[in-house]
Amino acid sequence: MILRVGFLALALVPFTLLFLPVQLLALKFWAARSHILPKAFFAIFAFGLGLRVRLLGEPVANGPVLLVSNHISWLDIVAIGSKLPVRFVAKSEVAQYRLVGFMAGLQRTIFVDRARRLDTKRTTTAMADALENGGKVVLFAEGTSDTGTHVLPFRSALVGAVHKAIKAEKGCSPLIQPMAIAYLSIAGLPISRHERTQVAWIGHMGLGDNLGQILGSGRKDIALALGSPIDGKMEHKAVAREAEETVREMLVALNRSQALPKGDVLL
Repeated sequence: MILRVGFLALALVPFTLLFLPVQLLALKFWAARSHILPKAFFAIFAFGLGLRVRLLGEPVANGPVLLVSNHISWLDIVAIGSKLPVRFVAKSEVAQYRLVGFMAGLQRTIFVDRARRLDTKRTTTAMADALENGGKVVLFAEGTSDTGTHVLPFRSALVGAVHKAIKAEKGCSPLIQPMAIAYLSIAGLPISRHERTQVAWIGHMGLGDNLGQILGSGRKDIALALGSPIDGKMEHKAVAREAEETVREMLVALNRSQALPKGDVLL
């Protein structure tokens, strides 16, 4: 743990202090390039936390894409952010955690207050704007986090709200790409059920305790699997159902070290 903390203090903190003003300017004047520094930030952070992230499958290169994914931990943000130029949709409570809220802000996260119905319009409009110019947005479609052994039912209302807003305001529908996140091993050994509770951020777990467990454990292997894109013109319940089934199939395959549905193999 001491070595990890030392690395983060000597590498990540100086990087943040040096490039934070540049990122703030990029967010204001060069939005199209504002993903470059956050990706470097998350790559350094992932290394410091002992994360080894593997990307399986091909991300959609052009056009607006809504990535719908399962959700396990705040580490998901670090893992995804280190590999893909995306923006996240997160509940407003996330912003209250200084570290996680700061990381989310670097990615121009779109926060939604689920307790306020009037906030839905603002959120969907922000997502539509983010996707308008070929952007990529990650939606944790379960609406909460889980241990990573299975996939909770996707909330079709979340997918549907985005679908309707973009179609109404932009006149087009984005592609929907399923993405599965799997935590596979710690220190080279398959992750046990007990160890999943150390990595996952669920219940009323404190961020400090969770971070301490993560820093104190060995290298953690994480896989991000991308499925085949789904036509966003489909009815939103059908889209959510197909995406959920695809993510579930990919997660099961990853957890069992089997070939993915479309043939990719986790090495």
